[in-house]
Amino acid sequence: MTFFKSIYLHRFNSKNLNLVLFFCLQLVAFQATAENADILTPVAPTIAASAYILQDFHTGKVMAESNADARLAPASLTKIMTVYVVFRELANGHLHLDDLATISQKAWETTGSRMFVEVNNQVKIEDLLKGVIIQSGNDASVALAEHVAGDEATFAEMMNQHAARLGMTNSHFQNSDGLPIENHYTSARDLAILTTALIKEFPEYYKWFSQKEFTYNKIVQHNRNLLLGRDDSVDGVKTGFTDEAGYCLVASALREDMRLISVVMGTKSAKARANENQTLLNYGYRFFESHRLYEGKKSLSEAKVWKGKNQTLSLGLAEDLYVTIPRRLYKDLKAVITVDKKITAPITEGTKLGSVKVTLKDEVVADKDLIALASVERGNILRRLYDSAMMMLDKSDKEAAK
Repeated sequence: MTFFKSIYLHRFNSKNLNLVLFFCLQLVAFQATAENADILTPVAPTIAASAYILQDFHTGKVMAESNADARLAPASLTKIMTVYVVFRELANGHLHLDDLATISQKAWETTGSRMFVEVNNQVKIEDLLKGVIIQSGNDASVALAEHVAGDEATFAEMMNQHAARLGMTNSHFQNSDGLPIENHYTSARDLAILTTALIKEFPEYYKWFSQKEFTYNKIVQHNRNLLLGRDDSVDGVKTGFTDEAGYCLVASALREDMRLISVVMGTKSAKARANENQTLLNYGYRFFESHRLYEGKKSLSEAKVWKGKNQTLSLGLAEDLYVTIPRRLYKDLKAVITVDKKITAPITEGTKLGSVKVTLKDEVVADKDLIALASVERGNILRRLYDSAMMMLDKSDKEAAK
């Protein structure tokens, strides 16, 4: 959504380099009427599940949760991590979609949901990935794990390393398919973290999660995510079921540039897991809205640089800044940009030199680093001597004024 910014620039005096910029964000064509008055956000609906969470993709804002950090059996939700690891291997060039994996006896014998690969056959990595994502094939999961890491145990270690790197503090994986095994668990919050990373890092592969069916070996199997046929905004992610885990579903939906991720674990039926996720998504879209306020890598402020080859420097954000807020409160957002004093060369691109803080009715909803968008080398000896003298004079003036 396009928005206008009213800018107020305050300088304490002409020599003070601390710039404070106030941006008052206004809704486009917003008309204040009784119908548009501020509303209270109702409490999230009751969800019949062992654990659940609903959060915004861009901001991580949690809109509803219960038991979200409990360590639970994930069943086939495990496969989200399995394909994430394979996607990483593809991204770093260690693997290619048209590489062939030989199906082992172990993969072929794996129980539960299957892609129906045959022992000793060679299958393309792309087909195995679709077999995992769309058909939830346990045999395909094991085949991928063995091809990437040599054996499933080593692959599980890779899964755990990625989990630790992503901050999934309540997860531990022992296999690639999610079949019941001791010390294999994750949490609703960790699954939301993982799903966010997968969608953000691999949009070109994420499209497979919305595919409703896949045919392999002349066998057509349908995606078990019932929401794909019910809600056009839903484009993933993964179902799971075992007697221990119950019926589970990680869902993601995109409506008007706002993406939500919902995780429901431990419901009583395939229909229930779809219904409970739908309830969460509808709640999130009904009572919250998400906005991109600033674009990453774009200049938000020009700062004075001392002792540098260049005398000014553009400052901005490392990435886009989004906020998630209750609906109808966009006009009440305020942002303050603060720039550090006495910025002195040399400066490396990406160095933190200030902050951008966004508040809603005095509550901080976003706080991001303001960084250097370029590097600045040290100036020549004359520039450094001149600026050193000017900085000393500025300091003397301030002490005299006290």
